[in-house]
Amino acid sequence: MQAYIREQALPIDKYSHQPRLYQLATTLGEGLAYDDDVVYAAAWLHDLGVFIGHRPADPAALAAWDNVAYAMQQVPALLQEWQFPSAKIAAVVAAIGQHLPQDEPTSIEASLLRDADILEQLGAVGILRIVSKVGRDTRYRTFGDALATLEHNLHHLPSQLRLASARRLAEARIAVLAQFIRAAQAEAQGQPW
Repeated sequence: MQAYIREQALPIDKYSHQPRLYQLATTLGEGLAYDDDVVYAAAWLHDLGVFIGHRPADPAALAAWDNVAYAMQQVPALLQEWQFPSAKIAAVVAAIGQHLPQDEPTSIEASLLRDADILEQLGAVGILRIVSKVGRDTRYRTFGDALATLEHNLHHLPSQLRLASARRLAEARIAVLAQFIRAAQAEAQGQPW
């Protein structure tokens, strides 16, 4: 699974999210009863639809693209090919389908994945992930676009964390993100990005 994602993750920096996400999800799950197979597979495969070669190249089609639905469609066949336990495939697909901040997770595995993914959008990692997209992602034409997303993440994502362990880990990340936004605004001296 890791080798497949390493090969498919394009641009290449997309690969680093999966191992961090899995590690973060297991950290959040310490002391909780959950199926590690489900969390592992969902963490590694949840963003399959954002990779170049899996998503549309046409900007209009990309703007309407549902990368989660794509992953949910593709993942069962991949897991079967890799002889993943068939009784767990539906749980992996459900966790992938419930990993976005606006989703309501219905299992501990989905909650771990979702909260870990939210944490990946905060702090230094969140800043790097957004700023690295400027100029190469149609959503981020300028640094101002990236800054607007970072501000949205700061003001809206922390309240969506479900797990107490995630809320604790979020505190330092929130402080880093808030400080970065304040510094960026101060250094811009009111000039547009």
